[in-house]
Amino acid sequence: MAIAGWILVIVLFAVGMAGAIFPILPGVLAIYAAFFVYGFFIGFGEFGFWFWLLQTSIVVAVIVADYLVSALGVKKVGGSRASVVGSTIGILVGPFVIPGIGLLLGPFLGAVIGELFAGSQPGQAVKVGIGSLVGFLSSVVVKFILQLIMIVLFIGWVIWN
Repeated sequence: MAIAGWILVIVLFAVGMAGAIFPILPGVLAIYAAFFVYGFFIGFGEFGFWFWLLQTSIVVAVIVADYLVSALGVKKVGGSRASVVGSTIGILVGPFVIPGIGLLLGPFLGAVIGELFAGSQPGQAVKVGIGSLVGFLSSVVVKFILQLIMIVLFIGWVIWN
């Protein structure tokens, strides 16, 4: 049972880290679920109040940062709510519509289209699109780092307890 548990934990960690880049995957929630899988297959004995408090705090930080960092990239360059919505739609749809580069073009094009619908000039819309792309990439980096910290904390907790 322990081997099956570890295999599932590793798979969930891999899905979680891929989710930092591909928003269609559960990301941080897959990593958080891995802790429960470990507990059910191997035992919850290593985990205590501080483990759960730290990990849950990081999960909340990742979810909040994911939205705020992306939206900040749009707002920083004067984007409207329509460009934030467009960027979000582009992040989700882009990889399917334009395989390969859709993950990068999606938020950019979504923000540009949203900004154009909001009545902005094309130059401003492109500027907002670039801000959206920078915000998205910054969000990916923040999520990746925080999720990696979650995994390292988990491994450290298991080894030292």
